[in-house]
Amino acid sequence: MALGTLTALPVPAPSTVDRRVAGGAMLLAPLAAVPLAVLGCLVLTGGDALGLPALAAAGLAIGVVALGSRGLHLDGLADTADGLAASYDRRRALAVMRTGDSGPSGVATLLLVLLVQCAATAGAVRAGHGVAAVAIAVVAGRAAVILCCARGVPSARPDGLGSAVAGTVALPAAAAVLLGLAALAALAPGLVWWRGPLAVLLGLLAAAALLWRCLRRFGGITGDVLGACVETATATTLLALSTG
Repeated sequence: MALGTLTALPVPAPSTVDRRVAGGAMLLAPLAAVPLAVLGCLVLTGGDALGLPALAAAGLAIGVVALGSRGLHLDGLADTADGLAASYDRRRALAVMRTGDSGPSGVATLLLVLLVQCAATAGAVRAGHGVAAVAIAVVAGRAAVILCCARGVPSARPDGLGSAVAGTVALPAAAAVLLGLAALAALAPGLVWWRGPLAVLLGLLAAAALLWRCLRRFGGITGDVLGACVETATATTLLALSTG
């Protein structure tokens, strides 16, 4: 379920989908993101070997990661931006998010976040730790779904992905996985030991801030909110690692 939800890898559907399976899948989100991180790092390394400009290599790496997740997280980011910019009426905002069309707020947000991700990745490449930055950011970005699915976070709708995963992750398990991820980031090559954990923390804080806003506006999470938090955490983590 984790691989099928968060990546485009051709995996068989889970035989059973209940709250236990959903919670386990969300806890495994960082691990499921590893193939995407490896793919992005390979593209970045290949771009460097071919002598591509840092921004071009960064754009290709970010694009490959997006394709590796079917662009679902980017679609969620655009839909969430449109919902937040729509009517303050909860039902109206959720209806706007469900249409699937991207309005001006969604398109602008999508372009700005992608611009930040590509520019920040290029900055990390020029600083000499582009591969480490992409690896940390892709995995930390997917870890944002653990926050979104923690116990006590409701679903905005009675159906959809949000209702299947909302509140399925126990807080002790969420804390253990996120702390473990921060600890692993401290081992990233080419970075001072504290840079990786700090970047992960900042990414998760940005995702938590967006989550808080969505809970106030929509009354809970949706699949789109999960995607928006993933992309927000990814962009913020990359930004924190964009300098030398």
